Amino acid sequence: MSRFFFFCMNGFRKIRRALISVSDKSGVEDLASALARHGVEIISTGGTAKALREAGLSVTDVSEVTGFPEMMDGRVKTLHPKMHGAFLALRDNAEHIASMKEHGIQPIDLVAVNLYPFEETISRDGVSLEEAVENIDIGGPAMIRSASKNWRDVAVVTDGRLYAEIIGEMDANDGSLSLETRQRLAALAYTRTASYDLAISSYLAKQLSNDDLDRLEPLNPLGHLAFIEIEEEDVTDPPSALGSDRSGDSSTLAQPRSIDLTKVTDLRYGENPHQRAALYLADDTAPGIASAEQLHGKEMSYNNYVDAEAAWSLVRDFGERAVAIIKHTNPSGVGTGADNLEAYKRALATDPVSAFGGIVAFNQKVDAETARAVIEVFSEVIIAPDYDDEALDIFKSKKNLRILRSDIGGPAASDTSSLEYKQISGGFLIQDADTHQLQAAELHIVTERQPTGSELNAMQFAWTVCKHVKSNAIVFANGVQTLGVGAGQMNRVDSVRIAAMRAERFDLSLKGSALASDAFFPFRDNVDEAAKFGVTALIQPGGSIKDQESIAAANEHGIAMAFTGIRHFKH
Repeated sequence: MSRFFFFCMNGFRKIRRALISVSDKSGVEDLASALARHGVEIISTGGTAKALREAGLSVTDVSEVTGFPEMMDGRVKTLHPKMHGAFLALRDNAEHIASMKEHGIQPIDLVAVNLYPFEETISRDGVSLEEAVENIDIGGPAMIRSASKNWRDVAVVTDGRLYAEIIGEMDANDGSLSLETRQRLAALAYTRTASYDLAISSYLAKQLSNDDLDRLEPLNPLGHLAFIEIEEEDVTDPPSALGSDRSGDSSTLAQPRSIDLTKVTDLRYGENPHQRAALYLADDTAPGIASAEQLHGKEMSYNNYVDAEAAWSLVRDFGERAVAIIKHTNPSGVGTGADNLEAYKRALATDPVSAFGGIVAFNQKVDAETARAVIEVFSEVIIAPDYDDEALDIFKSKKNLRILRSDIGGPAASDTSSLEYKQISGGFLIQDADTHQLQAAELHIVTERQPTGSELNAMQFAWTVCKHVKSNAIVFANGVQTLGVGAGQMNRVDSVRIAAMRAERFDLSLKGSALASDAFFPFRDNVDEAAKFGVTALIQPGGSIKDQESIAAANEHGIAMAFTGIRHFKH
């Protein structure tokens, strides 16, 4: 019988022996009492064993199991084959079982370990290097890693907040834990050791001088950072901390995770010359700007990457052929067309002045004719999934033009599990990526006049672009191109006026166009202002207490208006 089949048939594992060794003893008596109630033999060390005995529990010392005393002030106690063999042995492997019998090793089914309080220690004022080092746990991480590697046979618990769930599952299953639970516990355990090691690495690096750090760089040319997403707290009715399905639950995010960032290269500087910067790669298999192949041109700058990301994200949201020109993360123009040249010309026509020094993104392979048109205007970066050989040669005639090749990878809506991270002072904000793409069936027409087919197309186009414009965002569009963009204003009426001003400046008529707003209209003045320019269709989220005023205004002007029920703030 194969190992896989065995565990599919028998996912629950009865806990018979457990090791408990914790620095933070909160709740450990409850866990140990529950284990004892199910007849589990408890093995423990030092202070934990003492605390459990004082609670009236029977405990076997680790030294009795290993036949070797604790030594060196407790630095050496669990680093022994009779311990790690008990964690690592595969219970359905005949050779492993024979080795256990030969060397007198009995399996351990549950490991409850939390680590020396290193993070707490270094957070105190005036802590010495020697004191910090003494709080670096060695045996604990070793046990956690051994037990986690063998999660099919062993449960490993690294957080006291999990004790109640472990007890509950064992009580419900005659002292057993499921295969799914053991796997999730292992994932949490490896997250904990990763976080712990990062804290140690970061602390020790801070003790080095700049010269010492420079000498380390050749030994670690890639460099690594890891951001650890900590389990959320203080949520209303949180799902199981062991990781029950949270899809569709707006109150919580996913389970704790670690993100390993590999350093790719230092950048000349950050947003400004006095700021240092570097590019790190999170996942070299996922399509994206960080993993894009640079085919030509000057090295990418920090701002190039930020703008390129904005451009790449926008064109991904179009199912049809599209071109976007980005300036300072906002689209100066977006166009679609039967071919790239037509789409590019439409994008350029929205604002040919702002296009100077911009980022141009395509979601289709670029041809030579389009490349000739593009190089007539100075651009910083070109991004596309691919290029014809002749198109690439044309672009390369511009010595400094940065040319990136990055697989579009399908619409952004397919990235339903992606998260976005924003640093704030002292921490991070984490949210789901805004991957929503509007479907025509989701529109709620709230005015007396229904939109025509062409107006619906224009509304959809404007709404798709509006999602990528900084709030307060307004976009005028027909069904194939943007006509005016108003971004980042402190009030929405100013965004309307700025977008209209841009259209008038470049002789683009707004008569019969659609206007998209990334959030609801708080007053009817937005509708009245749009009507002045001949807009015949409006698309907005709705949800204002003054929605009826906006609807009445649209009816007065004969404008069709649709509510989407979803907003796209972009800060």
